[in-house]
Amino acid sequence: MTDPVYPDLPPSDPIQLGLIGDNIAKSQSPRLHRLAGAQNGRRVIYDQLVPAERGQMFDALFEWVKQNGYRGVNVTYPYKERAATKVTVDDPLVRGIGAVNTVVFDEGGPHGFNTDYSGFIAAYRRVRGNAAPGPVLMIGAGGVGKAVAFGLVALGLTDIRIADRDLPKAQALAQALTDASPGLVTQTGTDCVTLAAGVSGIINCTPVGMVGYDGTPLPRPHLSGAEWVFDAVYTPVDTQFLQDAGAEGLQLISGYELFFGQGVDAWAIFTGLGLDEARMRRELIEGKDVS
Repeated sequence: MTDPVYPDLPPSDPIQLGLIGDNIAKSQSPRLHRLAGAQNGRRVIYDQLVPAERGQMFDALFEWVKQNGYRGVNVTYPYKERAATKVTVDDPLVRGIGAVNTVVFDEGGPHGFNTDYSGFIAAYRRVRGNAAPGPVLMIGAGGVGKAVAFGLVALGLTDIRIADRDLPKAQALAQALTDASPGLVTQTGTDCVTLAAGVSGIINCTPVGMVGYDGTPLPRPHLSGAEWVFDAVYTPVDTQFLQDAGAEGLQLISGYELFFGQGVDAWAIFTGLGLDEARMRRELIEGKDVS
């Protein structure tokens, strides 16, 4: 991840941040960033910005935050790929991903970063250490799916199956991955059940299982035989997908770990200020917040 040019933040001013996305009422990002500010003696204002609720399309809302004093915004489903078209991306890896979840507004204009990528790698290693991913089925080829797939390549991926209802989207991601990692074996399709046979890892990068999107992306019988799963959803933390996988004895990587890792990295990009990560974990678990 390319280091940003850290801002000169006037110590008396609040740091204005936000999250643009749909279905974000349960997001913990506002609390994480307010707690991060408190650790540094800074007041953080972190707004939840849902385009439909504000009567704006994404483009108009993005322009509004750019013009109204925001230091930066996080971007989530379904706008990460759209956001990538509106920013300067210095990191060639992030340009390859084609999606950004962190945007900083500075004198050089909006710059985009992808902390889903770094957050997924940290989450995987926290649970599985240096173990190779093995053949992986990834369900969902959208913004977070792209970041996770490139993270898998960094972790030594050699074989991936990508399932998405939008087959051209899955095929485009497969091509981007093979461009970045020649020799990578890829399969694409719209039926995740068919693609699940013989994989070691199964990843959900769809909103299925999130509050408001009940269900599971893959029925429990088709989890049998895998070794590990990852769910990008973290609201709720204990999704039906993870419950089913746990009942089958699979190793579980929670979306909460991705949330935590991407949030810590985003805070560093927004402010350049440090964090006591162990303290942050405790305060988030305890439900602490600051006004």
